[in-house]
Amino acid sequence: MKILIWHVHGSWTHSFVQGRHDYLIPGPPHGIGLAGRPWRATEVDPSEVDADIAVVQRTEELSWVPAGVPVVYLEHNTPSRPSQEHPLADWDGTIVHVTHFNDLMWDCGKTRTVVVEHGVVDPGPLYSGELPRAAAVINEPVRRGRIVGTDLLPRFDPIDVFGMGTEQIGGRGDHGLEALHRELARRRVYVHTARWTSLGLSLLEAMHLGMPVVALASTEAVRAVPPDVGTASADVGELVRAARKLIADPDLAREKGLRAREFALAHYGLDAFLRHWDVLLEEVIG
Repeated sequence: MKILIWHVHGSWTHSFVQGRHDYLIPGPPHGIGLAGRPWRATEVDPSEVDADIAVVQRTEELSWVPAGVPVVYLEHNTPSRPSQEHPLADWDGTIVHVTHFNDLMWDCGKTRTVVVEHGVVDPGPLYSGELPRAAAVINEPVRRGRIVGTDLLPRFDPIDVFGMGTEQIGGRGDHGLEALHRELARRRVYVHTARWTSLGLSLLEAMHLGMPVVALASTEAVRAVPPDVGTASADVGELVRAARKLIADPDLAREKGLRAREFALAHYGLDAFLRHWDVLLEEVIG
C-alpha cells in the first residue's frame, strides 16, 4: 500500500519504513522530508499524492491529507496530566498509542484507541561493556529538566550522557544512530531516568545491544524492564546501588545484558511491530 506519513519522530519512523510498502514523506513546506535519512521512501507534496492511507502525528497534518484518504492518528506522547482530554477525543477515527501507559492516561472520549508497541531495528549484540561507566541518552536535558530526570544524572556518576544539547551538562553530544550504538555498547550499564515520558526508544535499543539497564519505575518502563534484565524502581538510591553493582561486576552485567537482549527481541522486535501495523492499516482501509 501507499502510506503518507510525516517525518516527526526519526527513530520511530526508521522502524516504520522498514516494511514492504511505499512510504510517502512530505517535504517542505508541509514537512521536513527525508532530512538526509537513507530510508526507502519518497519525498512528496501531500496535496499531489495518491495514497491509500495516511498516518498523522500532529493535528495540523489532518488538513494536509488529500480528501478521501483514510487516516489514523499516531500519538507518541503521554498527556501532561492523567485526566487530559486528547485533541481528537470523540473523533470518528482511530488513535494509535505507542504504549499501554499512554492509552491508559489519555482521555480519548469515545474515540477508538489501539496500542501498537514499539519495534526496534536490531543493531545486533554489540555490547562489550569495556568501560566501567553508565550511559544515558537524553535529548535537550536542560530544557526538559526534571521530566527526563536531568537532576538525577549526577547521582549515577561516572555516567556519559548522549543526545542533542547534552554538551550543556558536560555530555557527549548528538551522534548518528550507528555511532551512538557503538558508544553505548562500550559502557557497562544503561540508565533511564525519565519521570514522565513515553517509552524511550533508546532504552529499547540499549537492551537490543545487550546492555543491562536500570530504570526509574515510571510510565511504561515498569513493563519494559523485568527484574532479570536489570532494575526498575522509584527509589533512586536503589537504582544507584544497582548501577554501581553492575559497573563493579562485568560478568553480572553481561549476564543481565544477554537477558535484556532476549527480552527486547521477544517483546519489541521489528517483525511483530510491522505485522501489527499491517493488520491495523488494512483494517482501516477496509
